[in-house]
Amino acid sequence: MRQAAKSEIAAVWIRRWLILIALMVYAMILIGGMTRLTDSGLSITEWDPISGALPPLGADAWAEEFAKYQQTAEFQQQNYNMSLAEFQYIYWWEWGHRLFGRLIGLVAIGGFIWFLAKGWLDRALMTRLLALIALGGLQGAIGWWMVSSGIGETDRLDVAPYRLATHFVLALVIIGYTVWLWLDLGKRDGLAAPDALRRVSGVLLALVFVQMASGALVAGLDAGRTYTDWPLMAGELVPSHYFTADLGIRSLFEGREATQFNHRIFAYAIWLLALGAVAWRWGKEGVREVATMATLVTLQAAWGIHTLVNGAPLELAIVHQALGVVVFIAAVRLVWLTARSRTPSAVSV
Repeated sequence: MRQAAKSEIAAVWIRRWLILIALMVYAMILIGGMTRLTDSGLSITEWDPISGALPPLGADAWAEEFAKYQQTAEFQQQNYNMSLAEFQYIYWWEWGHRLFGRLIGLVAIGGFIWFLAKGWLDRALMTRLLALIALGGLQGAIGWWMVSSGIGETDRLDVAPYRLATHFVLALVIIGYTVWLWLDLGKRDGLAAPDALRRVSGVLLALVFVQMASGALVAGLDAGRTYTDWPLMAGELVPSHYFTADLGIRSLFEGREATQFNHRIFAYAIWLLALGAVAWRWGKEGVREVATMATLVTLQAAWGIHTLVNGAPLELAIVHQALGVVVFIAAVRLVWLTARSRTPSAVSV
């Protein structure tokens, strides 16, 4: 009886810790989005995990940081008229982004050590939590790999879109894995779902994941501001420059026309599948969960169109990203529910 009570207390506190991490990662995604939308990502040209936690202190330190940024192609070809005050604005966004990442790492490692010391982790759960922490460390390395593409490693003025997408989708993997662990440690029953619903849920999650990755490509190329009409693109159903001679097959990942068109097509597919699933499950078990997913997808699609036709201003674009992450989490939850039987799910702690 005493062991059962200990396990219950452990599950409660570990789930609270996981919720905190998920909320912090969610905030980190939005901070990263603001950093991208304000073109702040290349303002810090070095990666110093320890010493870099301190911002420039004093006029000389600020002048030194500004001088480093002035060596980048982004400054020399795009921001050559930038003042020190303007540089400080973008610097604080990137510094805050990195500092918050460090804070997430401290919360993750600190919580893990505390749970280990309390004897709350068996081998299986310890392995899963260590995997979560390792993903966080990998994300930091991927972040620098992304930034390095814009400060001399390539001839780009901005970070490489495919590296931006990699950085973003890994953040989705982290928040999705965190939510999955949180659900596993709870007492929620799964759905008595037929195999077909499990497959539909899996396809929805896969499509949302790909759609989010395509959105990162759109953001990395500023493609959201290339065509601002809907439902056509400059009066065309399929843009005439979907494939360009200079990019070839890379147009799918580096072409503004192709990436925006693909982002639209994925959105239509997700929306139709979600609505179709509601119609299919109407009056049957699982309809509430599927309807929740369909509602979120509809809201996201409508907001995406609203953002597009208004030229993707910063405040609308960041809400679009925020809603997208919510849709992804809902898709993860739906897969978890359909993957579980009617018996209560639990993880030994």
